Parts: sequence; structure tokens; C-alpha cells
Amino acid sequence: MLDFEVQDMSCGHCVAVITRTIQALDPGAQVLCDVPTHRVQVETARPREDVARALAEAGYPPTPVG
Repeated sequence: MLDFEVQDMSCGHCVAVITRTIQALDPGAQVLCDVPTHRVQVETARPREDVARALAEAGYPPTPVG
């Protein structure tokens, strides 16, 4: 499980973009977004660096947690 903080995530649209971005990278990925805490948890076989890069390129630069 990858855990990120995404400060720029503030609404349902952000959640949809983040989810689509990660699932474009790994269609089987499971994504859990918590807008109030700005946390994104991702269950994927892809490396953390790939997910972080994809999120940054989509306009949602993440900070790894943990």
C-alpha cells in the first residue's frame, strides 16, 4: 500500500482526476482518497516513484507518507 499526502486535492473533481491518473498507470489499482486529510492510498504493483510522477504530471504533486 502506497500512502501519499496531496495538498492540492480539495474536491470530488480532484479525486476523479487522481483516480483516473493512477488507474491509467495500473488499471487494477485500488485508490482511496480522503479529501479532508488530503491523503491518497494506492494498492498497486507499480513502484512508488511511478505513481508519484504520474500524479505530479497530472497537477497533483504528492508527498510520500510513511
